[in-house]
Amino acid sequence: MKVLVTGASGLLGREVAALLVRKGHQVSTFQRRASGVDGAADHCGSLTDDAAVRDAVGGAEAVIHLAAKVSFTGRAAEFDEVNVQGTRRLLLAAREAGVRDVVFVSSPSVANSGAAIAGLGAEPADPEHAHGDYSRTKAQAELLALASDAPDFRVAAVRPHVVWGPGDTQLVERVLARAARRRLPLLDAGAALIDTTYVDNAASAIVAALERINHIHGRALVVSNGEPRPVGELIAGICAAGGVPAPSWSVPGRLARIAGSVVERAWLTFGKRDEPPMTRFLAEQLSTAHWFDQRETRRLLDWTPAVSIDEGLARLAAHYGSR
Repeated sequence: MKVLVTGASGLLGREVAALLVRKGHQVSTFQRRASGVDGAADHCGSLTDDAAVRDAVGGAEAVIHLAAKVSFTGRAAEFDEVNVQGTRRLLLAAREAGVRDVVFVSSPSVANSGAAIAGLGAEPADPEHAHGDYSRTKAQAELLALASDAPDFRVAAVRPHVVWGPGDTQLVERVLARAARRRLPLLDAGAALIDTTYVDNAASAIVAALERINHIHGRALVVSNGEPRPVGELIAGICAAGGVPAPSWSVPGRLARIAGSVVERAWLTFGKRDEPPMTRFLAEQLSTAHWFDQRETRRLLDWTPAVSIDEGLARLAAHYGSR
């Protein structure tokens, strides 16, 4: 097929586009800078630009939409413009261009109000109770995407959970940088049980969603490795792979959540553009359980993860060992 991948300059988008190329599809990409994916034709632009979006979707038969504003902080209007209005703009352009299938890449945070999640599936997206502007706007965008599903315009949503791997700047690099400076505490001793997704598995699940869209359109699925582990154990594994000492000090999760709220307000008040050291959402992710039942996802996608957490950590260690 002729497939457009948005957000292909990021870790996951790049792997999705590369996997589609390896499978023999004709791949184009759309993002603000070159994707670096061999065999893909780049369109550079922004989701806020109507003309650029229409140009990118022209001729495509399917779209995998990963592009988004991803941050722990920032102005609400920026999240709305990119994540909500950008998705609306893309869906309208895709429909007008005759695109048949759309896979919207979402996040489990769209249905997380901060409480522990243990063994649930894909609960309905809930913008009203989602924590943070990223989660809120991704929830709004997912609802918008699924509402446009129709027999001649099939739309499905996939929610990969905590994606990581070599080259990851969202989780791995932040963990290593803060651990190296002794600025990464464990919350509640790192006991919270969480699931994550190695990047190759997330990419193969997203491509499977496109291939199986006849079976899943109109619904959302959570994707993970299905190997929940204590967050402290996962952080220690990342630190070992990157050659830095694992954090050995702990603070109460409740205190971290309060501190995160204060830090968020300070960052917004002073207009700081870098990522804050702690936010309420981040504190919740590090101190509450969040793992998901993967049985329905695997059945509907006819998919299983190929790379275990341990194998992923070994690949991460090889990546840092070669640098």
